[in-house]
Amino acid sequence: MADVARRAGVSPMTVSRAFKAPALVSAAVRERVEAAAAALGYVPNLVAGNLASSRSRMVAALVPSLANSNFVGTIKGLSDRLRQEGYQLLLSETGYDPAEEAAAVAVLLGRRPDGIVLTGAQHVPQMAAMLRAAQIAVVETWELRGPFIDMAVGFSHRAAALALGRMVVARGYRRIGYVDFPHPEVRRFQERRRGVVAALRQAGLDPTLVASVTDEGYAGGRSGLDALLARAPDLDAVICATDVQAIGVLFECARRGWPVPDRLGVAGFGDYEIAAEVPPGLTTVRTNGRGIGVAAAELILRRQEGGKVAAPVIDLGFEIVRRGSLR
Repeated sequence: MADVARRAGVSPMTVSRAFKAPALVSAAVRERVEAAAAALGYVPNLVAGNLASSRSRMVAALVPSLANSNFVGTIKGLSDRLRQEGYQLLLSETGYDPAEEAAAVAVLLGRRPDGIVLTGAQHVPQMAAMLRAAQIAVVETWELRGPFIDMAVGFSHRAAALALGRMVVARGYRRIGYVDFPHPEVRRFQERRRGVVAALRQAGLDPTLVASVTDEGYAGGRSGLDALLARAPDLDAVICATDVQAIGVLFECARRGWPVPDRLGVAGFGDYEIAAEVPPGLTTVRTNGRGIGVAAAELILRRQEGGKVAAPVIDLGFEIVRRGSLR
């Protein structure tokens, strides 16, 4: 470290800060330190500092899928904000399996992370107990319904789906079906289904046209539409639990030669990147995936700095985006 300091023209303490807390060092000084370290082949040894401070400068995050662009946005926002303060992110993909999530948490806790970010607020009891015993910062994301282990960032899935359902009704559609997610036991998707069903009931429409599917991808939209049409040939609109399924419905309409939105209105949930690009543009619920990641990082950083977290549960809200798939 002394050699790096001499080469960069700074003190050893500044070198230490450049690696452990880069936000405390100017960009110009940080670049000089990094250039000197690279020239000398220096790799900072953070182990001793971590042991002394009881900090690992690592945060772990668990997501059910990396195929979902919103989860990718959350990870990006989380990682970018943590990196600004000299933290690194450990990532685990767990599927939608609570047991797999608990096993991953047990392994990650062995790495002594300073915080853990979870997706959702449904976990096996043993995992919640492990996290409470670890006494580290925990942020549950993508939900607002507790109880929470520690802190949370999300939005109301039921309110979002209710608003979307009301929009579809307001556009004049009357035979409206819903394509459920392949893991309907996950509370986020239960809330979406309940929101749509509530909107249909409030309008005096049939709330029972719900199709269960086994595929999370585009094929799930196709099979869901097939199932709904078997029950209601006069179906005039479909709302899907995710944008991916809704895109699958659009693809199937194109294959059948059905005009969207005149023959069939289509709506999704998530505002994935493809939603604005696929013709005629997908009406959907926009959620702030990246913002959820940034907010989760801020909560962990505040806790690490010893600051009081005035609002441990943060509602980032949602936005309904109307595009060409509804008339």
